[in-house]
Amino acid sequence: MLIDAEAYQRILGDELRKLRRKRGWTRKELNQHLQSEISLQTLATYELGTRHCSVVRLVELCVAMDELPQDLLAKVHRRVFVDEPGRVRIDLRLVIKDDQEELLPLRRWADDRLKRSGDAGNAEVNLDFPALERMAELCGIPTVDLIGRLRRLNPS
Repeated sequence: MLIDAEAYQRILGDELRKLRRKRGWTRKELNQHLQSEISLQTLATYELGTRHCSVVRLVELCVAMDELPQDLLAKVHRRVFVDEPGRVRIDLRLVIKDDQEELLPLRRWADDRLKRSGDAGNAEVNLDFPALERMAELCGIPTVDLIGRLRRLNPS
């Protein structure tokens, strides 16, 4: 299994930001709860996923926000990798916004599915391998290529 380091880092940052916001804290307030002081810019780059966070720093951030590091990493892992073997989670809104010519049939399907659901909050779907094979066939690309493209499209 290949790990997309950029996606992993970006999702880790997103989960850190969600955790901080859930507590109702600004970055400055989070910084006040840390054992070691770090710049607000550094906190921002962690949350944006543009700077790698050491394991010790990640644990420090989690402890400050009363979150078990393993729970945070489990959330990240679920977002980066499929929850079940042979399944891929996609955000229909991101598929619709994509402009890859080969994915036009998939965009049409995603747009129709989102319109029929009538609930933009329910835009994430899990696709099993047979569905992915059929969609790849409609798009005229190999299934593995489609899965890779969908994973790159869906950073969350």
